[in-house]
Amino acid sequence: MMDMIQRIIGLTIGVIVTLILLVAMTSVTWDEAIVPLVIGAVAAFFWPIVVAFWLGRRAKQRREGQIQDEVQRQMNQQNRG
Repeated sequence: MMDMIQRIIGLTIGVIVTLILLVAMTSVTWDEAIVPLVIGAVAAFFWPIVVAFWLGRRAKQRREGQIQDEVQRQMNQQNRG
């Protein structure tokens, strides 16, 4: 829970600082900068969740493959013996 709060606070501060720098250093108006910043904040919030889900599925598939290899090895060993 605390990790989620820290992430939200970090994203909020990042969006505010980015907005200020974007408006100060370019000729972009506040209205033009809001949409890309919101999209960026949403993407920055959800990418760790997506990556964790993908890595979890990959690890599960690898584990299942190892289990199937072991079962196959034991079946071959029983058939020989």
